[in-house]
Amino acid sequence: MSSDSSRPDFWDTRYQAGVTPWDAGRVPARFLRWLSAEPRGRRVLVPGCGSGYEVRAFADHGDDALGIDFSDAALERARKLGASVQKADFFALDEQPFDVVYERTFLCALPRRLWPQWGARIATLVRPGGVLAGFFFFDDNERGPPFGISPVALRGLLDENFSLKEDMPLPAAESVAVLAGKERWQLWERRL
Repeated sequence: MSSDSSRPDFWDTRYQAGVTPWDAGRVPARFLRWLSAEPRGRRVLVPGCGSGYEVRAFADHGDDALGIDFSDAALERARKLGASVQKADFFALDEQPFDVVYERTFLCALPRRLWPQWGARIATLVRPGGVLAGFFFFDDNERGPPFGISPVALRGLLDENFSLKEDMPLPAAESVAVLAGKERWQLWERRL
């Protein structure tokens, strides 16, 4: 198996082999509680959408949701779920800014060397007044994926363009084993 998680073949081989410990088979209850209180009809991006559970949840809520991934095997799985997905590279995506960009296991799947590019790109993909919402993996692990980030490092990537509005731990029971006890729900609002 490829060892570079910035390449599609890394993910294709894992999906094809059924080695997907990040895939909970559902969306977290915390996400559904937040979503139920949100307005409908927003443009939503789910980068690294994998199996597409959140893409489908946003669409069922009434949002215009787009899931992207560069793994053909992941996209095949998401399409079976009925999620609206397309093959795309997050860093080259040619779209107008979104109202919401959802995060779960995308940032921690990226090698740390790509994090500064992620921070710059996310600022262009969330419209002013829009939000970056989801679950971030906080850990000081040496190897990954998942690559854990520190709160200070995440603030370094986002503070220039975003304000942190919500921050709470995800109960371990709502997480998957590989992330349990280390995920936090956060909502970052894009500054005007």
